[in-house]
Amino acid sequence: MEHAGPKPYSEPDKPSWPPVAIPGQPRDHTENAGALSAGHEQDTDTAVPAQDKEIDREQAPGAALLDDLRAQIAKFVILPSVEALDAVTLWVAATHLQPAWQHAPRLAVVGPAKRCGKSRLLDVVTETVHNHLITVNASPAAIFRSITDQDPPTLLVDEADTLFGTAKAAEKNEDLRGLLNAGHQRNRPTLRVSGPEHKPQAFPTFAMAALAGIGDLPDTIMDRSVVIRMRRRAPGERVAAFRTSRDTPALHAVRARLTAWLAPLHAQAMEMEPVMPVEDRAADTWEPLVIVADLAGGEWPVQARMACRAMTAYEAGQDEEGGLRTRILADIRRAFAAEGGPSVMRTSRLLDHLHGDKEAPWAEHGSGGLTPRGLQLLLKDYGISSANRRFPDGTQAKGFARNQFLDAWARYCPEPAATGAPAEAETKSPPGTAA
Repeated sequence: MEHAGPKPYSEPDKPSWPPVAIPGQPRDHTENAGALSAGHEQDTDTAVPAQDKEIDREQAPGAALLDDLRAQIAKFVILPSVEALDAVTLWVAATHLQPAWQHAPRLAVVGPAKRCGKSRLLDVVTETVHNHLITVNASPAAIFRSITDQDPPTLLVDEADTLFGTAKAAEKNEDLRGLLNAGHQRNRPTLRVSGPEHKPQAFPTFAMAALAGIGDLPDTIMDRSVVIRMRRRAPGERVAAFRTSRDTPALHAVRARLTAWLAPLHAQAMEMEPVMPVEDRAADTWEPLVIVADLAGGEWPVQARMACRAMTAYEAGQDEEGGLRTRILADIRRAFAAEGGPSVMRTSRLLDHLHGDKEAPWAEHGSGGLTPRGLQLLLKDYGISSANRRFPDGTQAKGFARNQFLDAWARYCPEPAATGAPAEAETKSPPGTAA
């Protein structure tokens, strides 16, 4: 049974991470990727030969447990990709080691419309995470008083679009948004006047959180999240019905096994600094998931890094404004290269190159295509602007010097490594195309 519709995240042909020794002996991730994406209701124990699975369970019990958790999630929900299923599995497991983390990643479960499986996924997550705390209609003050440093809960918010979907609602729930932002990093307490003496009191905010809603959440939350973009099931896609009384005992059994496995590894997890395929805030957000994968062994260290790379790259492309500001730099670099790398280029000539790229957005940018003024605005934050330039033929005109862009190119769109680094050189394919 094949998924209908495009696959949201690109997938490398071969796993190229991590470049260091890892626990266990990972198999080729592509062995069972097709089986998982084709029908998530399938038990993953049947995706590889039984004798290989038995070996995995002996040598990497953590990997076997994550396999079981993944199968339970896939039984009730069809995730948009194999990477998304792996990410949710690792995020749930990471909640059982929250005191070990420096950052508490959010899980943003979003979709374009109703009936995309967002609430159902949250139902399954609720029964498998550590110490869940449902925050529907809870006041920020109540949430503040529910979070402790020693054993933080896992916050769960359904219908988050009702909290942040309009300007009025977002303003009303600004305290909750602030809590979710601050709680992404350890040691970011919120101060409130409390008690009969009205003295300032610091309340901890650090806790992992899952939020489900229609449409994107506020940018500050999305930037701190592992984002799962749900979609409606296509005709022919089937999942098991979820019944609380019947199905939660099995989920609770997996939850108990996660606690038993991960609790003794707290000190080890705190000391781990895994090799990450991304940087900055994305690395902060994904590090707990990658550490859990490294603790599990088997094929999970490779799968975690593949999911991290593909999903963060995809989300980077969803930030339209930020994406345009990065793309303009890369397209200007190509324009200079097409001209043979001159030291200066007229603004008009540069715009000719940008408008001439039929796959670029510049010909349709604004009401009549990208203008000199629009180009100035896109480059303003980089400290780059046009000026009167003298050209080799002796004429003067508005233009840009190539060396104005060198620092921005190096910082925001560095050239891919030519050889020896497939993980860095690979470019992200758009949704629905092969990597």
